Amino acid sequence: MRRVLAALVLTAATLIAAPTPAHAAAAEVDGSISVPCYVYTYTPDADWYFPATSTPKALVYLQHGFSRSGANVADLARRYQAAGFLVFAPTLPSADIYGCTVNNLGNNTVFLKSVAAWIGQAGDSGGALATSYAAAARTAGRSGSKLPTSYILAGHSAGGEAVTYIADILRTTYPGAFANLKYLQLLDPVKSIVGDNMATGLHGLAGTSLPIRAISSPPYLANSNASGTAELTSDIDRDFLGVRLTTGSHCDAEGASTNVLCTLTAGTSKAQNVAALQTLAVNWAVDAADGTTTGSYYPGGTYYQSLLGGGVIQTLSGS
Repeated sequence: MRRVLAALVLTAATLIAAPTPAHAAAAEVDGSISVPCYVYTYTPDADWYFPATSTPKALVYLQHGFSRSGANVADLARRYQAAGFLVFAPTLPSADIYGCTVNNLGNNTVFLKSVAAWIGQAGDSGGALATSYAAAARTAGRSGSKLPTSYILAGHSAGGEAVTYIADILRTTYPGAFANLKYLQLLDPVKSIVGDNMATGLHGLAGTSLPIRAISSPPYLANSNASGTAELTSDIDRDFLGVRLTTGSHCDAEGASTNVLCTLTAGTSKAQNVAALQTLAVNWAVDAADGTTTGSYYPGGTYYQSLLGGGVIQTLSGS
């Protein structure tokens, strides 16, 4: 009996001491997260995409646009996931009596400051983001794992305006988190019809070294005449601010997870445009997280020049 007990103790100790495997099965979890709104607490859906590694490159916060949901950016989320990122894609309201919306229909700045606190307070084990992650990690079989300490913000349409404003809140309110913000990716960003959230965010970020790039479609009704891209290129004076897909659709960022509610008003995406958007967005994020520059995906590089020469893209730069 003593030998049996000793063997069991030794086996248990070995199991406890065993290192976490470097590779795990990729997983998707439909979770939720809490956020203050006026005098209430909302619990919107939050989708988590765990990569097939125990050490993600960074956390990608991927924000959908007006009248959309996290499900509509699932295709792009999976591309980031396959590249080794942990992806967090919350669904924020597009209409709310208290102004707690992804877009600005009145004044959503207080709400966006609460959303920014997700990232700003990510290191707090009792915070909203850490709590949501812990629950999702248990479901995904990743109990005990930790959130990455590097961040990338990516947003489509009105979500592009939202993450721009959030990035500047991190700069002013959570400098520690801002120091770990590696990249801001704007996907055909659109300014809200009221307020100046995007301009405020860009003016605040203009003097920083934070990489900011857009992948946009041409000006037309669906993207409010490319209002967000125009704001970006007016406010940020840099030689390279991303690309415009010359025949792009406002739905390109949603890829295979778009639906008729987008394509009916914005037009159907072309496969070459979706492929270019996903390739550039993901590889720019990889470089930002790794602190590298893979020349092929920038002006002068093989892949980039193939898109440029083929008339798929035009280069965006600041004024």
